[in-house]
Amino acid sequence: MTINIKSPEVEIREARLASSNGFIGTAKELCHKSKRNKCCHRNRSFSQCLECSSSRALSMLVMIRDVAVINHGPIGCSADFAEFNFTNRAEQIRRNLPLKNVKLLSTNLQEKDMVYGGEVKLKEAIRDAYVRFRPKAIFVTASCASGIIGDDVSGITDELEKELGIPVVYVSCEGFKSQIWATGFDSAFHAIVRKIVKPPIKKKKDLINIINFWGSDVFTDLFARIGLRPNYIVPFTTVDQLKRISEAAATVQVCSTLGTYLAAALEQEYGVPEVKSPPPYGLKGTDEFFRELGRSTGKKKEVEILIEKERERISEELEDIKDKLKGKRVYVSAGAAHGHSLLALLSDLEMEVVGAGIFHHDPHYDNGDERSDALKHVVETYGDIKNFSVCNKQVFELVNVLNKLKPDLLVVRHGGLAVWGVKLGVPTLLVGDEQFGIGYQGIINYGKKILDVLSTKDFVENIAAHSELPYTNWWLRQDPYRSLGREQHE
Repeated sequence: MTINIKSPEVEIREARLASSNGFIGTAKELCHKSKRNKCCHRNRSFSQCLECSSSRALSMLVMIRDVAVINHGPIGCSADFAEFNFTNRAEQIRRNLPLKNVKLLSTNLQEKDMVYGGEVKLKEAIRDAYVRFRPKAIFVTASCASGIIGDDVSGITDELEKELGIPVVYVSCEGFKSQIWATGFDSAFHAIVRKIVKPPIKKKKDLINIINFWGSDVFTDLFARIGLRPNYIVPFTTVDQLKRISEAAATVQVCSTLGTYLAAALEQEYGVPEVKSPPPYGLKGTDEFFRELGRSTGKKKEVEILIEKERERISEELEDIKDKLKGKRVYVSAGAAHGHSLLALLSDLEMEVVGAGIFHHDPHYDNGDERSDALKHVVETYGDIKNFSVCNKQVFELVNVLNKLKPDLLVVRHGGLAVWGVKLGVPTLLVGDEQFGIGYQGIINYGKKILDVLSTKDFVENIAAHSELPYTNWWLRQDPYRSLGREQHE
């Protein structure tokens, strides 16, 4: 698939990857139909909520250390600003970085702006951001409002870029354009590749780009043992660092949902090879990840030594954890590739995965290589998973299916969902650090944490006994997916 970085707007995932957010069946069925280009998307007749692609674009851009970000929209579109700043400051502390707030502005579009246009406000905001923050670059994220009224955001950013002498970058992330929230990641990375990344001056044979969220550093030690260095992108880098990511020897991802676009763009535009493998979660996934990295960097011998030593190091403790967790029933609710990775990890702990609610599905990745397909890897390695749905955080579906399946454990990636497991008396594990489960030690990390969470069952059941659900007994007796329509074959 060809990525067009000359266009100011990114192609949405529905068009580019045939992505969808409505499916019910089994994991094997979804893989099979995706391979035949029959994604079998179902529309919902009722929806409680949707994630916004604009917020996902902002989540990547605001933590670049020397940029300013302007959200061109109403003040209500700034609801996530406080969360971004909290995450930014917490992660700065963990990384021993100077403590600074994010540099975020809103153009605060109001009713009269919807009538007469908000272009004057946007120009003022860009100039104000330049004076207040002296950033190395300014990103302007579009909103539903600015898209509806047709403000020429791209033209204004090009004009102000010439005036200010720094990159002023349009980010095409209007929320109504795509129902797949991960399109926002693509929008942010499209903007970075289009206006920030420069051609390589000198390739660095030991430097590996790692496209990640803002998790803990697990790769510095592992990579050092095979003669490589990690280059975490995008959060907490600088503009100068991002200019040089084209010089890396390879690019890897901790989550293909996040990094599919950026990794493919770097390979297409600058010849930085993407390591095409499942993410490094679970034993086999981690083996394949490092072996493919070794092939890409000429480190095959070093990688085999690393795999042997790490597997031997964790073997005794892993067997002990597996004995304690074998047969425990678990349900997973998480984003696409990361959710698939958790399925692999939990299967390695010999837990019984009774179902999963994955936020969306990408039948393809931008590199077009099946080795990157995390769900296919799970099905082929560990077998089929029943009660597999693609569900974009619809709580009414999650509560209903949990009430019917009654798992021993709920594993969730996003905080707003964790409370519902507890309200139903199900011990719930929420892990915000996506790299907590990476690699061989990640399996041990998860195993120990799950044992801790399972020990809270009496406490959680006590909370449930004193909690009242907003859903009636009538609703809980219904089919969880009664709002899903018929399959729409592509």
